[in-house]
Amino acid sequence: MLCLAAGPAAGEEADVPMFSLSGFGTLGVVHSDEEHADFVSSVFVPHGAGYSRKWSPEVDSRLGAQLIGNLLPRLSATLQLITEQRHDGDYAPRVEWANIKYQVTPQLSVRLGRTALASFLVSDFRKVGYPNPWVRPPDEVYSLVPIFSSDGVDASYSLTSGDVAHTLLVGYGQTDTRDSGGGIFHGRDQWTLSDTVDYQAATLRFAYQTARVKVDTLNAIFEGFRQFGPQGNALADRYDPNGKRVTLIAIGGMFDPGGWFAMAEWGRANLNSVFGDRTAWYVSGGYRIRTITPYLTYARTKANSNTSDSGLALTGLPPELAGAAAGLNAALNAVLGTNPVQRSISAGARWDFMKNVAFKLQYDHKNLGAGSAGTFMNTQPGFQPGGTVDLFSATIDFVW
Repeated sequence: MLCLAAGPAAGEEADVPMFSLSGFGTLGVVHSDEEHADFVSSVFVPHGAGYSRKWSPEVDSRLGAQLIGNLLPRLSATLQLITEQRHDGDYAPRVEWANIKYQVTPQLSVRLGRTALASFLVSDFRKVGYPNPWVRPPDEVYSLVPIFSSDGVDASYSLTSGDVAHTLLVGYGQTDTRDSGGGIFHGRDQWTLSDTVDYQAATLRFAYQTARVKVDTLNAIFEGFRQFGPQGNALADRYDPNGKRVTLIAIGGMFDPGGWFAMAEWGRANLNSVFGDRTAWYVSGGYRIRTITPYLTYARTKANSNTSDSGLALTGLPPELAGAAAGLNAALNAVLGTNPVQRSISAGARWDFMKNVAFKLQYDHKNLGAGSAGTFMNTQPGFQPGGTVDLFSATIDFVW
């Protein structure tokens, strides 16, 4: 399992190599029986399983490498590169992490650069499939925050008392992520607070995140609404995400004594805009039988805000303006409709058939809420919201 960079303590530098290289990867394939929409790895990628390909290797497959340099007794640096499907469908390697870390005291460390966002229980290695029991973390919860990293600074303080260990992290930064349409999601004034508590075989994590956002691709829609006077301005003020502050609250717990595991997470993301307010949770557990671990997961996500709006009133508008207003209303509802309502049952098994390599099979049965496309993207004419979808996934995960 890959870890975040950790510099050697004073007096221990002779025991730590100056540079260490490790890597990870997932070779996977996913089948979806939904022919008019894609099951994707992220809202920012263009293709997935279903419409684009019935059997898709693009959802879970990725390769990564991580270099750690222990530069001085208290100073280290981490560089992590990942190649996976990008917003433009390319697979050019991307810098996932790039930071320097200074170990101020044995308990306190500070990092500067690009680091993982501490949103959920497995955020530090959500793209490293091998440590996770499932093929992928439940998308109902983990899609609440489709941003994986932050450019900025964070400080981490660890406190141990008997068998209890607290790790408190505070971070500040920003992020820029391109979507499949070429637009950029900007996150600014981004704060992260997380507290992780470990007690013997149990782990608890609380996380709070907030940021001010800007989404380039929606500018034309809300500028159009503002041309329709007070009613249009009111709609734009309500739904335009630009300049709005978004928040996430997440709580998760895990118990893993070795022979079995149980874990659960709950999160609420309020985007205060057309992207809505969502709550999601899951429970999961498995039992280890030598090298095989069967598991079950139940997950759910729901919208706490409306997924449609009547928009601009068309009555009394000249024909040429009525057509433009209807187009704006349709565009608004298309985005509102992406706020997912979905529940799923997943059954799978992991087989650790050799050192540092695991083979996984997983079946997901997803029920989409009435009128909702769930977490599916790239919907096409003929797609019926509110149906059910079956997914079959197989992966080989490895680390070195």
